[in-house]
Amino acid sequence: MLRQEDFKPVTLADRSFFEQHYARYPQVHSDNTFTNMVCWNHYAQYTYAYVEKNVILASTIEGVTRFRPPIGPRNPALLRSLIRLASDVSDNEPIVLIDPDTALWMREICPGINIVADRNHFEYVYRSVDLAELPGKNYLTIRRQVSKFRRNCTSVVEPITRENWAEVKRFLIEWCEWKGCESDKVLAHEKEAVFFAIDHLDELPLRGLIIRVFSKIGAMSLFEPLNADTALVHFEKGLPDCEGIYKAINTETAARLVDKFAFINRESDLGVGGLREAKMRYHPDHMVEVYSMKLDS
Repeated sequence: MLRQEDFKPVTLADRSFFEQHYARYPQVHSDNTFTNMVCWNHYAQYTYAYVEKNVILASTIEGVTRFRPPIGPRNPALLRSLIRLASDVSDNEPIVLIDPDTALWMREICPGINIVADRNHFEYVYRSVDLAELPGKNYLTIRRQVSKFRRNCTSVVEPITRENWAEVKRFLIEWCEWKGCESDKVLAHEKEAVFFAIDHLDELPLRGLIIRVFSKIGAMSLFEPLNADTALVHFEKGLPDCEGIYKAINTETAARLVDKFAFINRESDLGVGGLREAKMRYHPDHMVEVYSMKLDS
């Protein structure tokens, strides 16, 4: 019987454990990644249980705990135990971020279970070559904007290293001042997450990129391998000093990933209308679909 006492906090010390488990069970959604969990721990309070060769993740946001389906060999008894626990301790959406295959399996094991699509957490996956080269008519407008940026703004692209960490953090402080992080709860949490990533860059599988505009950092990105054929972009930030800089950092990041990864996951839109439109403008190759278990009201 699965119990809440079986769960313990996700910490930096768990990196090797998660890397070994995910090597057997590759992930496709960013939320399950070790980097995401430790960077957002201040907000989502991630915990995990390791039971019968399965990892079960949970997060607690504003007092509500929600669970992910087991990651490991299919175990109907463990699934039923998780459903019982989640239904007892969570709200009316006790299990979230269920992939399509697992959703089918859950319906087979528990006929009548209510599982619905969670469009706000679908993730956008693009062909790396499309983001790097912006080919054809679909990318004509973006290609023009990147060209305009390169014409009008003297820029240099560099990796994030220990030598420029302090400068990157100053850039992030300036970005937060521009965006008004302190008066926006979501951005305030994101600020803490990205600062954690920079402060622990040596302890995480992240790489980073900056664009200097007239010698000053104007944009940055942080990314990592998600699985064998897909890279994941966790963070992408830019200042408004030079038009087109966000599109430029997107393209420059893809250009450095295209030789190793066929696809780039650029995470979800969280239901934000403007963000959804912007992500669709880049013509995703496919979406990482996820579902939620709902309890009858």
